[in-house]
Amino acid sequence: MLPKVTASFAEDVFIFPKATPKTVSIIVRAEKENVTGTVSVVHPQGWSISPSEATFTLSQKGETETIDFLVTPPSQDSEGTISPKIMAEGSVFDKKLNEIAYYHIPKQYVLLPAKAKVVRLNIIKTGEHIGYIVGAGDKVPESLKQIGYQVHTLNVDDIDEGVLDKYDGIVIGIRAYNVIEELKFKQPHLLNYVKNGGNLIVQYNTANRWRSQFENIAPYPLKISRDRVTNENAPVEILAKSHALVNFPNQITERDFQGWVQERGLYFPNEWGDEFTPVLSMADEGEDAKKGSLLVAPYGEGYYIYTGLSFFRELPAGVPGAFKLFANMLSIGKENVQSTDEIKG
Repeated sequence: MLPKVTASFAEDVFIFPKATPKTVSIIVRAEKENVTGTVSVVHPQGWSISPSEATFTLSQKGETETIDFLVTPPSQDSEGTISPKIMAEGSVFDKKLNEIAYYHIPKQYVLLPAKAKVVRLNIIKTGEHIGYIVGAGDKVPESLKQIGYQVHTLNVDDIDEGVLDKYDGIVIGIRAYNVIEELKFKQPHLLNYVKNGGNLIVQYNTANRWRSQFENIAPYPLKISRDRVTNENAPVEILAKSHALVNFPNQITERDFQGWVQERGLYFPNEWGDEFTPVLSMADEGEDAKKGSLLVAPYGEGYYIYTGLSFFRELPAGVPGAFKLFANMLSIGKENVQSTDEIKG
């Protein structure tokens, strides 16, 4: 039996890169006719919510109302969970309704706890405008927007000489070279962008889905393998401790690899040219160390980065260390550029 009323957040994760409030929306849904009540937000210590309570009136079953709350984070780093508390007809409700609808099975409903993750993260970044080439689909662009980047989706057909120069960084989505045949023909423009001072971040591609290894995916020799680290808690060693990727503008330590979800990464390169610097080492228990999860190389006046780290999982999950490392990747080579978003409380 369904509850009289359910609720859900507009987003699963809310990142606060500044100590300033954000609007968080709760969607209240009636599961019966004529239901009224109040909704408040249960929150971690150190966070504050305004208003403390709001009312709603829903006359029709299935009707929804979106209620906005102003969430203020603490000044220092903090992680926690917020959840709705709905009072209606003398009872408390705090579940969301998930509909499972596939053509080959009857429609089903699942009740789950209604909650969202909130993260206060002191993070520094340089640059503002990021070009994103969507691959097989991920939520990295939405995550980068949460920490203040303006992310522009790029149509591969529109990439031409000089078109990319206005961007502070270009990010290629997961498996893009596997699913976008035209991308390999745009590779000279991408590499010229790097050569002229741009930063290019290429996320993982699957080696077994190419007809043959794409020879020009990088400006130097690079071979993708099936190497991966499936244990999200596998120890991580920082090999290049003095490299900018782990020092600017955010200090990265082994602690930043705590709280990762599902895996460390996949399809790491296992062969690369001497121009590349391997930044990290990691391995599943009983296996040899894998050093190809994050590779960086200068090329001309810019930098080329290849990474098999599972940012496509970690950023939507609100993992603070993943955000800091990604901001560093986008900021590499900009040590003499004033940060566009330096926040300390």
